[in-house]
Amino acid sequence: MKLPQFFCLLVLLAFVSCRSSQKNIIQVDSMKVYMFDMMRADELYINILSKDTTANKRKANIRLYKEVLALHKISKGRFDSSYRYYEAHPVLFKTLIDSLDAYAGREKSKSYLKQYGQSK
Repeated sequence: MKLPQFFCLLVLLAFVSCRSSQKNIIQVDSMKVYMFDMMRADELYINILSKDTTANKRKANIRLYKEVLALHKISKGRFDSSYRYYEAHPVLFKTLIDSLDAYAGREKSKSYLKQYGQSK
């Protein structure tokens, strides 16, 4: 009689612990924006390296990432744990990447329209 009760308690604890770990995960809508800005920081980093081969490569990249995280007021640990969570869940990761791709396309269109204006 005690074994089924123990098993139910164990399942309940596992369920609660899984739910509490998901509370700290950044939602897809926010994560796509953070990742988009990280990708833009990578582009800037590549541009800097192409012009200045003597730049301290690792520190410049890390500095740009820190600036992106500070801009969005998010800790590196929370971003990293969220990213690892999405990597560990392929369906959610695909949703994130698809959302990021659509967001990047919209941002590119906005930038193009801003630069060249709307043609009528």
